[in-house]
Amino acid sequence: MACPGHRRLTLRIAVPIDIPVLLDRLCFRYPSFLVDAIVEHEPGRRLVAVKNVTVNEEFFQGHFPGAPLMPGVLMIETLTQAAALLLLHREEGSANARVHLRGVDDAKFRRQVVPGDRVRLEVVRLVGRPPIERAHGVAYVGDQIVAEATLLLAVATDTIEIHPTAIVHPGAMIGAGSVIGPHAQIGPHVRIGRNCRVGASSVIDGWTEIGDENEITPMVSLGLPPQDQKYRGEETRLIVGSHNIFREFVTVHRGTRGGGGITRIGDRNLFMAYTHVAHDCQVGSQIIFGNGATLGGHVRVEDFANISAGSGVHQFCRVGRHAFIGGYSVVTRDAMPFARTVGNRARIYGLNTIGLSRRGFPSEVVSKLKRAYRYLLLSKLNTTRAVSRIEQDQTLVCPEVQYVVDFIRTSHRGVLLRRPARRAEETVLED
Repeated sequence: MACPGHRRLTLRIAVPIDIPVLLDRLCFRYPSFLVDAIVEHEPGRRLVAVKNVTVNEEFFQGHFPGAPLMPGVLMIETLTQAAALLLLHREEGSANARVHLRGVDDAKFRRQVVPGDRVRLEVVRLVGRPPIERAHGVAYVGDQIVAEATLLLAVATDTIEIHPTAIVHPGAMIGAGSVIGPHAQIGPHVRIGRNCRVGASSVIDGWTEIGDENEITPMVSLGLPPQDQKYRGEETRLIVGSHNIFREFVTVHRGTRGGGGITRIGDRNLFMAYTHVAHDCQVGSQIIFGNGATLGGHVRVEDFANISAGSGVHQFCRVGRHAFIGGYSVVTRDAMPFARTVGNRARIYGLNTIGLSRRGFPSEVVSKLKRAYRYLLLSKLNTTRAVSRIEQDQTLVCPEVQYVVDFIRTSHRGVLLRRPARRAEETVLED
């Protein structure tokens, strides 16, 4: 407890609060996030955030042409988003709560907000009557108040929706806000996180753990026994992260005892229709699987890879970060990171420049990767000597090139550096 006469210390550095995740729980909000950062936070009591207003804000296009002004209703929305962060991120708050704006009292607008302004948002929690909370918000530009209001916000805990025709074992655990569709089947050892959607006739079984905010469309099969003749029903697992999308007829099998016992999937992956992930695969995050893409057992796919439609990856292979596997390719060795691997049997077609550009890689990094791949593909050196030459070339020093070298050195099946029969040199140089 603070001593009399002493000021209470307030945190004045950036606070590690996941703004997008929390604001997804503010119902009926404006589509864009209107809070850029949190600079002060007393959990459950007070929050200070900032909004940098730029001329690129979409609402300026019509408000007003030639004289852009931030609408007053969006000033209220900005204060509401800050208040939602205060109410949702507190020690006594429910992890499954959602916030609705129910009313605005004593709103005052004292100054116009224009492009270039940095708006400081100060929100203080007032005494309320649950489930209605009250918060007073004040927006400043510099030391001048531009808007203030008292906000009435309803805080509600999500419920679970299970269709009457769904079969959910009593031992299964379903997170708040999740929806189980018609004729879906959930096994006794399944754990499903918050705000997931399980589509009609999907099956989730075995010792399967699924994180939050996953979308499982109709006819998906997750956690069923592996297609391995050595499997004898032992307890093995499928662990799935958050924010993944599983489209129709995707199948993901749990692990085997001989392969480590766990099939693991990261976050924010897209599995298009008919994708298959076999036992003991280790799948990273933000990966795209095209329709009908297939992973054999024990495959490791690293972050940001793209495996196109109809492609197959042989068991025990690796697919490196930011790799691109072309449509209907057959991958029998490790697919190189940052590169395009295409064909049956697959060959390497140089750097994945389009994918790297979309991911925001700096031009100097892309240039270094191009030169590293020229050593590997065009120098007529064998792989060992090419790797040594890359390590000796000080102009290529960067984490991405070092990752390529490490990827080659740690390969057990060998890496795919087989070039196309014709125009290989031209293909690499044109990237």
